[in-house]
Amino acid sequence: MFKTLLFDFGNVIVAVDFDRCHAALSEVCPYPPKAIPRRIRATGLVERFEKGEVSPEYFVQEVSQALDMQVSFAQFWEIWSSIFLPDTLLPEDLLERLRRQYRLLLLSNTNTMHFEMVRERYPLLRHFDGYVLSYQVGALKPSPDIYREAIARAGCRPEECFFTDDVAANAEAARQAGMDAVQFENREQLEQELQARGVVW
Repeated sequence: MFKTLLFDFGNVIVAVDFDRCHAALSEVCPYPPKAIPRRIRATGLVERFEKGEVSPEYFVQEVSQALDMQVSFAQFWEIWSSIFLPDTLLPEDLLERLRRQYRLLLLSNTNTMHFEMVRERYPLLRHFDGYVLSYQVGALKPSPDIYREAIARAGCRPEECFFTDDVAANAEAARQAGMDAVQFENREQLEQELQARGVVW
């Protein structure tokens, strides 16, 4: 019997479209959208930022330098957070009803800029009892460290935890940690997976 249900955020709760961010960045730097991901990856900063190893100010400064652009911190923040689409993939009432029966945790690879924005824009996050975030834990999925922290926050045995993530490797890592986990495809598929496991709402 499950006591805690854990959800990824991007492409589970809210759809993510990195092309929106790259297109917006291309308007304030000399590079086309397709060239931007490679230049950002070359800095190695995204992973460090999502592990909480660098400050937002340093991240903005270094990425701006890599893209040869001059924008304000606030402007960069807005562009960087444009990856999240307005509508949610899961309805708020589903989370609200699940919370009546189970502890809900968010388990996400993210950074302080993104998470501060999503907490403000997506009020359905209030239905979660807690957040296990890579930049606070200092580890990214699929590292075992972040799952150990998630299980500790869940306050129950690993086998009493269910997790869904849109990335297959992250779901598999959760299973290796002792949780039950499935790769997220859509709302209907998730509801079927939950019902098959006796989860009620």
